[in-house]
Amino acid sequence: MIQLLSVTKKFGEQTALDHVSLSVFDHQICGLLGTNGAGKSTAMRLICGIDTWDSGKIVVDGEEVYDNVNAKKKMFFCSDSPFYFPHSNSLEMAGYLEQFYEGFRMDLFLKWMDVFQLDVKRKIGTYSKGKKKQLSLLLGLASQTKYLLCDETFDGLDPAMRQAIKTLIIGEMAERDLTVIISSHNLRELEDFCDSVILMHQGDVLLAKSLDEAKANCFRVQCVLKKEEDMEVLKSRLSVQNLKRHDTMYTFTAECTKEQMNQAMEGIETAYFELKSLSLEELFIMETEVAGYDIKNVLLETM
Repeated sequence: MIQLLSVTKKFGEQTALDHVSLSVFDHQICGLLGTNGAGKSTAMRLICGIDTWDSGKIVVDGEEVYDNVNAKKKMFFCSDSPFYFPHSNSLEMAGYLEQFYEGFRMDLFLKWMDVFQLDVKRKIGTYSKGKKKQLSLLLGLASQTKYLLCDETFDGLDPAMRQAIKTLIIGEMAERDLTVIISSHNLRELEDFCDSVILMHQGDVLLAKSLDEAKANCFRVQCVLKKEEDMEVLKSRLSVQNLKRHDTMYTFTAECTKEQMNQAMEGIETAYFELKSLSLEELFIMETEVAGYDIKNVLLETM
């Protein structure tokens, strides 16, 4: 398990993480979401021990990670801009990583390179951005680490390749003890892939739950009330957000359970009522708007 315990990280006067506490449990795919500049990449770099922090503690399987070779061997970090040695080819990079990761599977790496039609002897510098990200993911999976951290790694891949990589990750999770953390702005893609989500904003954690739990406690409501004044009653019983009205139809979101919604609707007569779980994208918008973020400035990638 990975734990951040009240971690603070500053870059000069800028606070990237502000007393952040979160946990990522073993053998799951965790989606790390957030607004631009929320601290997602910083959190990943700290977890991997690439950078140090100002206060708090980061623990991986009970061990503090920074300056701990044993803890670092359990992790592979796929950066948004992966680094490769100048003029090297993929086979040379694999051989280099094989020296540091004792469980590195060269046989699997060569097999996957063939499946993904990547020439192991071709200079990496001649690869496209997407192929460089493919290579980073294949090297990470071949390293056989317990934890794989992917920072916007999927965003440079075409839809077919993203699906192929996702299938490969799921297959590896079925075969061995693997935990994956993925940061991405493509919320629709993560929705059917992740077991849990962590939502960050301005260096803080807004939400950290299993995806099923997060979606089970947030709803979008459309209703036509027989008495207009009952809307005020609902607002007094629920945390009503994003309230809109079109003619007699009210639309709003509410963070509550179905039981709490049923209780709030007691005594209120409706001509029409529809309750739907929020999508991950709608959940993102709701939570960040509550935190005071202007959603117009968010660039969400959608398929």
